[in-house]
Amino acid sequence: MMTQYGTLSPEASAGTIPEGDALLNHADRSLLIVDDDKPFSTRLARAMEARGYRVHVAESVAEGVSAVDAQPPAFAVIDMRLADGNGLDVIARLKERRPEARGVILTGYGNIATAVTAVKLGAFDYLAKPADADEIHGTLMAEPGERADPPENPMSADRVRWEHIQRVYELCGRNVSETARRLNMHRRTLQRILAKRAPR
Repeated sequence: MMTQYGTLSPEASAGTIPEGDALLNHADRSLLIVDDDKPFSTRLARAMEARGYRVHVAESVAEGVSAVDAQPPAFAVIDMRLADGNGLDVIARLKERRPEARGVILTGYGNIATAVTAVKLGAFDYLAKPADADEIHGTLMAEPGERADPPENPMSADRVRWEHIQRVYELCGRNVSETARRLNMHRRTLQRILAKRAPR
């Protein structure tokens, strides 16, 4: 379900965006969030509105593309994995309709190949979930070539490994034997990992 770009929050419209915030230099503060995790997108939308953005939320690739076609935003935060496809399709459409727009891809399945693909398709940057509003805002406002501040709570090495295993498992159609073969891992070892909760 889509929500239309809203008006600025009372805090933002009252001029309480932090002084010196780079967003003040942008006349168009429209932001499209595309994510099918509704609790996450709702929290993020509120947090970004408090930072001065006019937010529109979509929950699928189809809704995201439709929103871009209707009114290409200046900024976008797009989940990589959506129920009806890949968020990169929304990034590609956004860059077609509004080349100067800044789009950030979010994913829990981070890997270098996907990051390179995202940037080639026009993503401004690539962040691994969980990413908070400050990190996302800082990335959207970064100057080209500027290095973003390191996250306060980055994924641990164990979590990165777990995410990679989960991604390969999904790509192998949840076939444990095939996943173990491709990861060069013993089947029982893989089963134990899959049975555990995700590490922090």
